[in-house]
Amino acid sequence: MLTQLAAATGVLTLLTLVPGPDMAIVTRRAVSRGRADGLRTVGGIAAGLLLWGALTVAGLAALLAASAEVYLVVKLAGAAYLCFLGVQSLRRPGGGPEGDPDGAGNDGGSGSAWRTGLVSNALNPKIAVFYTGLLPTLAPQGLRPAAGMALLVLVHVLLTLLWLSAYVYVLSHARRFFTRPRVRRAMDRVTGVVLIGFGVRVATSAT
Repeated sequence: MLTQLAAATGVLTLLTLVPGPDMAIVTRRAVSRGRADGLRTVGGIAAGLLLWGALTVAGLAALLAASAEVYLVVKLAGAAYLCFLGVQSLRRPGGGPEGDPDGAGNDGGSGSAWRTGLVSNALNPKIAVFYTGLLPTLAPQGLRPAAGMALLVLVHVLLTLLWLSAYVYVLSHARRFFTRPRVRRAMDRVTGVVLIGFGVRVATSAT
């Protein structure tokens, strides 16, 4: 069982490291608002994964993945949210406070960053497909299917927390560079285009 768990962890690690909307959102928050805001966003992302994990173990995510109509609604809502975040970055490049030296800046309160991470994942039906389609094949034998999938969800959440938190700290160490007005404006524009690109990709994807 330990060998199977190690192999599953390796697969989940590779999937976690692949850049995606989560990294773009964390970049936007950490660069424009500071380390603390970036970490709150990571916490929201992890909460979104736990939400999908709980739905998967309960069997509800499989129903969503099997319903083309519901899947389409959630997918379009998620795509619209990513595009909304991207447009925000493009409309206000470099906007907001310069940020505190200790990275305590925020955008509308600590709940805003956490909520941004949560909503971005809660409106991502691809996670439901990923969990219901891949996790059962990776679940270690010797455990009940529900227990095996729950364990892998926790592993995925832990990997996500470690990876994105480390990424936030890397950004915070280069904070003096990123807080330069020209750099912040450029980063916001790039991140905005990336988020809109992810939104369009989500909306037009077949699954």
